[in-house]
Amino acid sequence: MSDLLIIEQCKQCNRKAQMALYGKYCDGMFVIAQRYLKDTAAAEDAMQEAFIKAFQKLSQFKGDVTFGAWLKRIVINTCLDTIKARKLETEPLKDEVFTIVEAENDWSIADETTVSEVLAAIEELPDNYRTTVKLFLIEGYDHQEISEILQISENASRTYLHRGKTKLKETLKHLRYGTGY
Repeated sequence: MSDLLIIEQCKQCNRKAQMALYGKYCDGMFVIAQRYLKDTAAAEDAMQEAFIKAFQKLSQFKGDVTFGAWLKRIVINTCLDTIKARKLETEPLKDEVFTIVEAENDWSIADETTVSEVLAAIEELPDNYRTTVKLFLIEGYDHQEISEILQISENASRTYLHRGKTKLKETLKHLRYGTGY
């Protein structure tokens, strides 16, 4: 059954259709939630909350993007709300020290570096850098979108990304030296 048909049934509060839609997207959305929330239980809670929000706002889904993309944005925003609610310590940056960072396309790292090593290194970044790096590299958001999502300036987004990238490269470089490469 197509998503559009299931969505129409969901709009009519059809519980079977809601379960079908949930079953189709829950695993993928859980993976996305886990990117932002290290705690499995918190990721599950955020995913569940995102589905509740999605079902409540289903009338706002216009079909201009895929349902998966629409739901993904709700999941990410729910995770970011959870992070903000926890008031996690972030590395403070003052607006006056922001500099315009030129866009760099050099994200190259040693060929021996595995995806899991890169993801683990991203998890070690300070929260504000980690979130910006994930939104930019993994989710594909641009700086304007990141600034809106995180409620920061575009310059702050560029700065967080640049500093996160620098720390990431340094971590991966030390990883290579530490293993005898």
